[in-house]
Amino acid sequence: MASLPPALRKALLNLPQKEKDQLLVRLVCQDKVLTEQLQFRLLEGPDALQERRARLRERLDDPVRGYHQTPNDLLLILRQLQSQIGYHAKITGDQFGEVELTARLLNHVFQHQPAAVARLTGTTQPLLSHLARRADTALRLADKLDVDYHLELADAINELLTNLWGTAAAPLARDLGLPRQWGGMVKW
Repeated sequence: MASLPPALRKALLNLPQKEKDQLLVRLVCQDKVLTEQLQFRLLEGPDALQERRARLRERLDDPVRGYHQTPNDLLLILRQLQSQIGYHAKITGDQFGEVELTARLLNHVFQHQPAAVARLTGTTQPLLSHLARRADTALRLADKLDVDYHLELADAINELLTNLWGTAAAPLARDLGLPRQWGGMVKW
């Protein structure tokens, strides 16, 4: 982030309050992410977090269940859904939700698309690699969370690891150094 020259900073701070407010509103309107972050923090508040998570859960469940022509089609959908999870975390600061929703999404892929994860071939390699890397990222994020959250996440993450190690993604999981079981205290 670029810093202001000291003279300009001093001049801005000396502006009348009304002008500062107008400038602030104009600047905030130019940044969509900042606008949505402020809307969440100032208008919705932490009570809306569960509702946002529930809406996102609904959006995650349906696309994974359907029929996909190729593993690459499924990978494209996964990347789009993962970006929605990341955007949710960026807006709300919900790290627990990011881990929970990622584990849910990946587990749904293993449950509803067994043919796509059954064999490691040239066409399934990108999909399986994506699943293994996302699982690794989710584990690292989960380890950074407060210990109180580990109990809530343990079942979903252990299911994810079981799915990962029980499919063609196992060699990729091994290469990433993923554990077979997560106790919440795993350190790399």
